[in-house]
Amino acid sequence: MTHHSDVLIVGGGHNGLVCAAYLAAAGLKVTVLERRHVVGGAAVTEEFHPGFRNSVASYTVSLLNPKVIRDLELHRHGLRVVEREISNFLPTTDGRYLCSGGGRTQQEVAKFSPRDAGRLDAYGERLDVIADVLRDLVLQTPPNVVHGSWRQALPEIMHAGHMAARLKKLDLPMRQQFLTLFTASAGDYLDGWFESDPIKALFGFDGIVGNFASPYAAGTAYVLLHHVFGEVNGRKGAWGHAIGGMGAITQAMAKCAASRGVDIRLDAGVREVIVEQGRAVGAVTESGESFRASAVVSNLNPKLLYQQLIDGAVLPAPFREAMDHYRCGSGTFRMNVALSELPDFTCLPGKQRAAHHTAGVILAPTLRYMEQAYFDARTHGWSKEPIVEMLIPSTLDDSLAPRGQHVASLFCQHVAPQLPNGESWDAHRETVADLMIDTVNRHAPNFKASVLGRQINSPLDLERTFGLIGGDIFHGALSLDQMFSARPTLGYGNYRGPLPGLYMCGSGTHPGGGVTGAPGHNAAREVIADFRRRRLRRA
Repeated sequence: MTHHSDVLIVGGGHNGLVCAAYLAAAGLKVTVLERRHVVGGAAVTEEFHPGFRNSVASYTVSLLNPKVIRDLELHRHGLRVVEREISNFLPTTDGRYLCSGGGRTQQEVAKFSPRDAGRLDAYGERLDVIADVLRDLVLQTPPNVVHGSWRQALPEIMHAGHMAARLKKLDLPMRQQFLTLFTASAGDYLDGWFESDPIKALFGFDGIVGNFASPYAAGTAYVLLHHVFGEVNGRKGAWGHAIGGMGAITQAMAKCAASRGVDIRLDAGVREVIVEQGRAVGAVTESGESFRASAVVSNLNPKLLYQQLIDGAVLPAPFREAMDHYRCGSGTFRMNVALSELPDFTCLPGKQRAAHHTAGVILAPTLRYMEQAYFDARTHGWSKEPIVEMLIPSTLDDSLAPRGQHVASLFCQHVAPQLPNGESWDAHRETVADLMIDTVNRHAPNFKASVLGRQINSPLDLERTFGLIGGDIFHGALSLDQMFSARPTLGYGNYRGPLPGLYMCGSGTHPGGGVTGAPGHNAAREVIADFRRRRLRRA
């Protein structure tokens, strides 16, 4: 049997659901094909130990775009987000600690450097100006680099001019800051502002999240910036938790899409994108079902789409070469653990719930520590002293664990996406999981004994389960050559693929990774525009 629709979306991750909801609101007939038994992609909540649920992969809220929340009426469909009581908690090597957020950052930093405390406001103001520029660009389609006539190029030139006008509003020092943040390392940028290790480590962690690189590698300053342009409940730069875990976000999106008439198919992994006469016209599932549509929209990592689901012979040779060189692999090792009690930190003792238990706990005391972790991972496959961020969402959401017990998310860096000498992650995942538990235990000596169960996702597990090539949570490195108009590659930055009828709506397009909904929003706009221009015909 063959099914027909106006638009077929491959992949029911959060951007696929956002794209589907907008397309359906425009009156189009939309079908979503999801390989797993649940929608949401990497933003899902599942039970991983009897009685314990948690966000399996993506684990915290900040970048979800406010316009997407409003347009999809996510709160009406059940979404509720609460803020952490404080943002971050970082134990230091000398037995002290640094907390940020909750109105206490300045006094906390002053414990280590009064000079740094006095510079915090200026640092934040500068970063906010650049972050505001990014917020303006997030929901814009980048100017596309095209071959052809002036008639084809002129709209893109005008579009580029409109965006350049936004940057011209910045004064010269801020333009320099903009350039620096897009090209410099997070380490060099922070060294220019601060002198104390704890505040540099706390801010610098954002530069290596999902980014397999030293904090002193060029381009990590942008990754830092990428993580600060979000907001929670209208408060810029805040971090929060979705009640029910990250799956609450995608379940609300699915409810919205379904209410608008979207047909969501589960256990419907795509085996092949159908291409006829040089045009994408549908897909065949792993069970052999055929789905036809005027437009095929992929929510997958570009490498997965173009190297596994489409015959390379039908793609332009330069594009195939670009995909061969498209870089993926974020060095992420992701764990969930069930706990009998809260961690009792040596630097801030106590098993009773306190503000620091609601924070992002960063176990990486200096930038040099982070750099050495990267060097170790490059050489040995994983760092001897790894970087761990721990969240304990059950301190904000008692629906996740039995009464008096807790769940923790361990977001661990750095591990090599592919191990040296051709070794498999399957042979080493338990060893590395033990190392991550031991790392937390060094700071909270009751932690290891409190672990009742654990779920491990190595880079290979993340690839198998969620299609994250090399465990890449961003669907591709956030480097200057893979951003904006060049995401995933020059000539295809406007959400359109190299074949007529083929589109992209995932994190491998602008503005990149994170649970933002922005790529899905932007791709839907372009698909709708092509239907209105009659480049696409209704089914």
